[in-house]
Amino acid sequence: MIRTATPADVPVIHAMVRELAEYEKALDEVRATEEQLHEALFGERPAAYAHIAEADDGEAVGFALWFLNFSTWRGVHGIYLEDLYVRPERRGGGHGKALLAELARICVERGYQRLEWSVLDWNAPSIAFYESLGARPQDEWTVYRLTDGALAGLGGR
Repeated sequence: MIRTATPADVPVIHAMVRELAEYEKALDEVRATEEQLHEALFGERPAAYAHIAEADDGEAVGFALWFLNFSTWRGVHGIYLEDLYVRPERRGGGHGKALLAELARICVERGYQRLEWSVLDWNAPSIAFYESLGARPQDEWTVYRLTDGALAGLGGR
């Protein structure tokens, strides 16, 4: 049901990234191209990793895209899950849980001590799903982000 993504999966990952962005009401923010995803996942220095959830017929129905982070408090790496997505018509079949279980397995196997991700405050179905697995919100933390003009300005451009 879960396998490591291959270069041949890039078009379907890209399509599902766009589907996820549409679900999150942010499709206009997607700028990533298939070429960029290919380079990030399979280039000379991969910066991210992906797993594919497949249905019994071999159809890709979901994906997890992640990268390593590092905890100075724990002194070891962890996994930051950038995107987890299962196509709506395939939800409820265990694919999302299987993707998270695979990432948890990788953490345990490699000695990583955290598996983290963000979820939109309004996404009650996802929040309920994550909490059913034992995940807990980090309410005392607020995510900040620099992009576009603010990033360029601070970066000296």
